[in-house]
Amino acid sequence: MTFKQKIHQYYSRMIEDRIDAFRDMISALTEDSKNDAKGSAGDKHETALSMMHLEQEKFNMKLLEVLGQKAILDKMDASIIAQSVALGSLVKANGIYLYVSLALPKINIEGVNVIALSPQSPLGNKLMGNSIGFTFEINGTKYLIESVE
Repeated sequence: MTFKQKIHQYYSRMIEDRIDAFRDMISALTEDSKNDAKGSAGDKHETALSMMHLEQEKFNMKLLEVLGQKAILDKMDASIIAQSVALGSLVKANGIYLYVSLALPKINIEGVNVIALSPQSPLGNKLMGNSIGFTFEINGTKYLIESVE
């Protein structure tokens, strides 16, 4: 498995874990509301059910967002090595590894820090379509693309 494939697999697993966590939270709230409906009555009960419902809606929205991220990662093929930066490229610029995919937390694979960034971010936007040797500047920092996988 290549370094880029390990990165992709790590982020895919991270997204799957988030999906599972949100589904568990939604399920727990659904169960709580069923149990609460059996034992209570009155204004306090209605307020509690309403709060649970709002919380459930919030988790459902977050779940939809993470499912959208999963769909994007699932479309990417980590085995493809492009000549120019595209969605799914692993770029080394100024000694920093950048995974052009989604805005996700920084990770460490094999002792190397990797930053996942969206192609819509300022840095991602500058990288897109360019290749090794391309230089550009963002916020006073000059970047040089050293490699593209």
